Amino acid sequence: MLALAVVFVWGTNFVVIKWGLAEFPPFLYAFLRFLFSVAPWILFIPKPRVPWSRLAAFGVLLGAGQFGLLFLAMQHDVTPGLASLIMQVQVFFTIGLVMAVHGERLMRPQIFAIALAVCGMAVIGWHSVSDGGMSITLPGLAMLLCAAAAWACANLVVRNAGKVDALGFIVWSSPFALPPLLALALGFHGWPAIESALRGATFAGWSSVGWQAIGNTLFGFGAWNWLLARHPAATVTPSALLVPVFGMSASAWLLAEPLPAWKLLAAALVLGGLAINLYAGKLAALTRSRSQRR
Repeated sequence: MLALAVVFVWGTNFVVIKWGLAEFPPFLYAFLRFLFSVAPWILFIPKPRVPWSRLAAFGVLLGAGQFGLLFLAMQHDVTPGLASLIMQVQVFFTIGLVMAVHGERLMRPQIFAIALAVCGMAVIGWHSVSDGGMSITLPGLAMLLCAAAAWACANLVVRNAGKVDALGFIVWSSPFALPPLLALALGFHGWPAIESALRGATFAGWSSVGWQAIGNTLFGFGAWNWLLARHPAATVTPSALLVPVFGMSASAWLLAEPLPAWKLLAAALVLGGLAINLYAGKLAALTRSRSQRR
């Protein structure tokens, strides 16, 4: 139930992001998200035992890279449901980076999984042109793929850091996201737009910011880390496949986002690829375990 609560929060958060973007410019919204992921929590959560350089790299990649581009794309160029789906290709970007950096090899099921996900992205790319950008534009797709790639690079930073407290890592890396996001906000939006947004923000707008920091970050990552510390990863991680399911369902229900056949096909291809990749990882772990026993 706790795992379902986490993925429910992560999935429906794409709708909350859309609500927040109605009141805040994208880079300002991302800046506020990370600002309230730092204060006041950094006073109570101990710093993880990792170098400052890794915290800085993770903060910049996650802040300006993943969430900055995600929020920018979601302002006008992609619906929340599709965004929740496309961001999951970070799994395959992460696999590619691990192969390049650590020399790991792909298994046959993983090749098939990547092919399915690529087909899903091709369906989305085709309809970004054919439906006139009603659900997603080509620049929006490009920004989301870059955001997913930045997320994958952040994953590699965490992987190389070893076993660390995920919540502490998020909190102590968040200060490094603030300078680039503030610079981008000033450069793209300008101070008058920032001041106007801050002065005119409603309770709903500030609530969406608080939800980004407390619900999505502190509860989401904290609970996920607690689950991974007490249960096998193979038991916990499959629930993450429900993130785009919750995301697309919430967007259809709360924002009346249409779900035509091509979106469901793209979702089936991407989620099928993710599921096969997960199965391949479990199979590899089982094979390693058997070989060690012998």
